[in-house]
Amino acid sequence: MLKSSKLKTIILASFALFLATSLVIYPKTSVDAALSGLKMWWNIVFPSLLPFFIVSELLIGFGIVTFIGVLLEPVMRPIFKVPGVGAFVFAMGLCSGFPAGAKITARLYEQQKISKTEAERLASFTNFSNPLFMFGVIAVGFFQNASLGIVFALAHYIGNISVGLIMRLYKRNEQSEAPSVKFSPSILVHALASMHRERIKNKRPIGKMLGDAVQNSVSTLLMVGGFIILFSVLNQLLMELGISQWIAIFFQHLLTLLSMAPELGSALVPGLFEITVGAKSTSELHVPLIEAVIIVSFILGFGGFSIQAQVASILAEVKLNAKPFFVGRLFHGLISAFTAGVLFRWFAITDSTEETHKAIPVIGSIWQDISEKNLWGWSAIQWGSFITLSTLIIYILCIAVRQYKQSA
Repeated sequence: MLKSSKLKTIILASFALFLATSLVIYPKTSVDAALSGLKMWWNIVFPSLLPFFIVSELLIGFGIVTFIGVLLEPVMRPIFKVPGVGAFVFAMGLCSGFPAGAKITARLYEQQKISKTEAERLASFTNFSNPLFMFGVIAVGFFQNASLGIVFALAHYIGNISVGLIMRLYKRNEQSEAPSVKFSPSILVHALASMHRERIKNKRPIGKMLGDAVQNSVSTLLMVGGFIILFSVLNQLLMELGISQWIAIFFQHLLTLLSMAPELGSALVPGLFEITVGAKSTSELHVPLIEAVIIVSFILGFGGFSIQAQVASILAEVKLNAKPFFVGRLFHGLISAFTAGVLFRWFAITDSTEETHKAIPVIGSIWQDISEKNLWGWSAIQWGSFITLSTLIIYILCIAVRQYKQSA
């Protein structure tokens, strides 16, 4: 055990030293990558996730999550072996994207609404890619083919539901303390009564509840921003040092064995770190469209090391094991890739690059350079920046007031 601990220390120290040395050797690459990650977080991630985080905190405080939990207990417990509140986490994660599922799961575990095993199961299959990202950014923005949006989305959702079914086996011998519940006419009355008790038990005033919701949400998003910037820099440094090319060679051989275009290996490597870069790189390759769709579906399911690190950090704060989540990402990627290939054939998608952007706004342009012709993207960027800046100012003022009251 001691030798293993020392080896781990050496590996972590070596990695930190490597990263610090690389930052010194390639300062321009590091700064450019950091700015790119910061822009993504500032303009897109923060304003898009903040409302969902705040609303989820309020729904938990007002007892609505308890109401949903009691009402959907007969569905979630037999299918996924998690409490009914898992349906709320599933829905919020599906609508808002990474890492909302993990954040809400950790919050429910903190409030002892779910057990440790149930929380670890729940976190493994309730983290989704944002639907607007799949339809707008990838299908329309990158591939210029709106028809692919339904393929990406269905493959992604089917993959995560499959992971939930697989994770039923996680600690399957552990007996659940909750008795089995069946649908009955009285379940709605019981759900309403539970919601009322939960609201009464939470004695915080509405103003205090709202302030805590904003503070907890902003704190989590600041951590998310740090990870986005870190992995953006790490990805660029690995490319600059030529390490990504060596890793790509391995995937090229693997893809050749699978009778797929080996060029996809060069796009898969950055996709393992950050899904946006991987999806964009894949869409630019001259390969059969079905193969590009399969690779992007795998990247979406796998989530990228950046998102995995975000989720691991959130789970670690409440001492939850992140291993089921990591295993779930691998299963999600593989199942989504297979499902995408089947759906592509089923829907008979053609390799068409017609001007599909006329039907759906090019949301993907937000993630790219803003041009004078793209007024919609410019407006979204401006509003995103305004929301982020305003919220951070309010957050700093709240912290200052709280510190002042404590010191007074």
